[in-house]
Amino acid sequence: MTPCADRPAPHEANRYRKKPIVIEAMRYSPETCERICAWMRIPHVVYSGEPCGVGEFLIETLEGTMRANPGDWIIRGLKGEFYPCKPDIFEATYERA
Repeated sequence: MTPCADRPAPHEANRYRKKPIVIEAMRYSPETCERICAWMRIPHVVYSGEPCGVGEFLIETLEGTMRANPGDWIIRGLKGEFYPCKPDIFEATYERA
């Protein structure tokens, strides 16, 4: 059997490009904490005994509880779900719309 030119060899993966979608995001900090809570429609809560925006922020995601630290981005996905994203990944993946 001759391999097709448009198919990778059996041991190689196909390559994919992320579709151009627009998401909403806010950067977690003491200045944005209350706005993030309102945006997520959750009570303004203090975690780990530290003021909101200083300590970690727990987010219930489709994959379970995830933690955001100050400087991380909080993203609202296509289905309305929220999840944290580290700044370096956010900068490499997204640009302002």
